[in-house]
Amino acid sequence: MRDLVMTALDAAASAGSTYADARAVLTTEERISVRTGRVEGIEHSESLGIGIRVIADGAWGFASTSALTPDAIRAAARQAVAIARASALTAAAPVRLAPLGVFDDTWHGPCRIDPFAVPLEEKLALLLAADEGLRSHEAVTVSSASLDFVRVEKVFGSSEGSMIEQSYVESSAGLVAYGMADGEVLPRSYPNSHGGQASQGGWEAILALDLLGHAPRVAEEAAALVSALPCPTTTTTVVLDGSQVALQVHESVGHPTELDRVLGDEAAYAGTSFVQLGDLGSLRYGSPHVSVVADATVPGSIGSFGYDDEGVPAQRADIVREGVLAGFQSSRESASAIGRASNGCARADGWNRIPLVRMTTLSLEPGTWSFDDLIADTDDGIYMETNNSWSIDDRRLNFQFACEIGWEIKGGKLGRMIKSPNYTGITPRFWGSCDAVCSAERWHVWGLPNCGKGEPMQVAHVAHGAAPARFRDIQVGVGR
Repeated sequence: MRDLVMTALDAAASAGSTYADARAVLTTEERISVRTGRVEGIEHSESLGIGIRVIADGAWGFASTSALTPDAIRAAARQAVAIARASALTAAAPVRLAPLGVFDDTWHGPCRIDPFAVPLEEKLALLLAADEGLRSHEAVTVSSASLDFVRVEKVFGSSEGSMIEQSYVESSAGLVAYGMADGEVLPRSYPNSHGGQASQGGWEAILALDLLGHAPRVAEEAAALVSALPCPTTTTTVVLDGSQVALQVHESVGHPTELDRVLGDEAAYAGTSFVQLGDLGSLRYGSPHVSVVADATVPGSIGSFGYDDEGVPAQRADIVREGVLAGFQSSRESASAIGRASNGCARADGWNRIPLVRMTTLSLEPGTWSFDDLIADTDDGIYMETNNSWSIDDRRLNFQFACEIGWEIKGGKLGRMIKSPNYTGITPRFWGSCDAVCSAERWHVWGLPNCGKGEPMQVAHVAHGAAPARFRDIQVGVGR
């Protein structure tokens, strides 16, 4: 793969590029799913190719190919340069990149047990047994369970002299039991909704989730939701579990602080941002309890790596510090626009896509509260777990989230179950109402492998560390 990259870089230089980088990427994926006692699908795929990005006449050009012969790669490099020169005819200003050092390095993510080497029969046996456990209650007649594995091997090289090899494995699993009655379908998921939990690691990450051990509890809660109280429509205190806080961070902190959105480059597809460049260092994003960091060095996170897809080293950067906007997530180009160095947030969805500004492991820093003390300190409110749906405007300002399950908090104790609780808010006001965050004991990194952005659309694997947190004076109601 190094030879492929060098061939691309040499051809781009010969064609007249002033800068070039190339990524050769091999991606292997496997997905296994069962539904209500039957195998639903077994999928296996591989993708291998090279993407070549250049600057010529001050503009970007990009081309890719899966035909990995020297002639095909040279042709793709020439095409990238031709596209750049055509783009330069209408470019408003020449591309400028923030300075970067030269790196020759190798990085591997954690993986003790190769999941692709685990027999298919063993994987199916686990899923079918967990799926059966989800239907241990008569009120649950529909259930699902899934496993997903991804292995990525890639080589990045640039005309500036960097040559970087990286490889990692991601493993994910999820369970869903559906309680059904009177026309309602009420999901209860584990370890999280929308596909479960994804981590960097191998089969050991799946075993650590203990799907079999949790399936009966998930079934009981799904069944109980059928007769649970609807969420009252009121303004009250809300305590969110860590997984829901993670999604809240993703939608209302992560996306609006992507620097390309702030600069207006993402308006066509995913919207812009309510945040402006002049807000840096002054915008009151939340209360002093709210500190958010982008950290691509967190072990075991699917938002971690050694280097991003521009060859920038993984790093930790403040985004919100004690409630004040402290930074943006950036690429080399966007960082140059504000006179800063890139903090390593440029990534691409495979070899045939150009790098975009993407979240890494964007986390709400833990506080000091134990969960029990936080509940005991809450006289009246609702505790909500596990996202069910969400909606947020294209500036990431006004939002509405619904969760799968909730419990009343009365007199500092968890009480009756609530089904489909919903809450709404406005981003700075919502984060400004946060008055407590649980400690590192309850802090967990939640993988989110389905973040969409760009045209053509790219799916990024990102993650968010979070612990349960409390928010005051929140409008709640019934989620649908």
